[in-house]
Amino acid sequence: MGTTTEIDEARDWHGNPLDCSGCERLAESANGRCRLGHACVHDRYARRIDRFFRWNPHLAKEYLEHPYFETRAVAAKYVEVFQLPRLIADPDETVRQSVAQRLPLRSRHLKALGRDPHREVRIRVAERLELSDLASMIDDPDYYVRQIVARRLPPSMLVRMLHDPDREVRKVVARRAGAEWLHTMAKDPELDVRLEAIRRMDAGQLKHYRDDPDWRVRYEVASRLDLAELAPMRGDSDATVRDLVEQRLAGRHDADVLPEAC
Repeated sequence: MGTTTEIDEARDWHGNPLDCSGCERLAESANGRCRLGHACVHDRYARRIDRFFRWNPHLAKEYLEHPYFETRAVAAKYVEVFQLPRLIADPDETVRQSVAQRLPLRSRHLKALGRDPHREVRIRVAERLELSDLASMIDDPDYYVRQIVARRLPPSMLVRMLHDPDREVRKVVARRAGAEWLHTMAKDPELDVRLEAIRRMDAGQLKHYRDDPDWRVRYEVASRLDLAELAPMRGDSDATVRDLVEQRLAGRHDADVLPEAC
């Protein structure tokens, strides 16, 4: 039996107190496989519904059309996979999210949910789709979905995302795109994107960015540029960059001084 507090709190999704006497799951209660206020298919709290189906997974398919969305969403976690297509058009996105997390990776239904109207469903799909199918979500309207796509796609396929409209997506692309695309990303209008590209460049590539409009890019360039290419930056407009240039050049000159003969 549940505690007095659990029983007092046991209410259905309409807020009405629950009463086991007329419940269709009395047999499970008698067998200790449901408990008011703790494990109940009619409770308003998802964790209690989940506990019920964890104890009785064979009953989940009987609740796929239950009027309470939480019940359907939790039932979707426990039904046999072949039952899931019944829920891909469910009116509640929480249910469709639950379905997207369990459908087989090569299922046409999972691919179809990649066009779901709700971003949270598409996020789940983007996290799971096989790479061969993921390119279909490159132009998703939601920036976070595209971030996931950019993090998962092979670098060779990121060329289609070099000019994504969102800065955060382009930052991910700049971290992962092939080296041949770094110069393109280093000309991005957003500082954060340019920095991501510059940080991945070899020292020999950096001379092209000594005149970047932002001092933080120039500082990154000055910190790694070949010493032979560094002198033109002595006149940089930013004192922090100039100091770094002088420190590095001075270090070179010190190294060039031969030790005195003994």
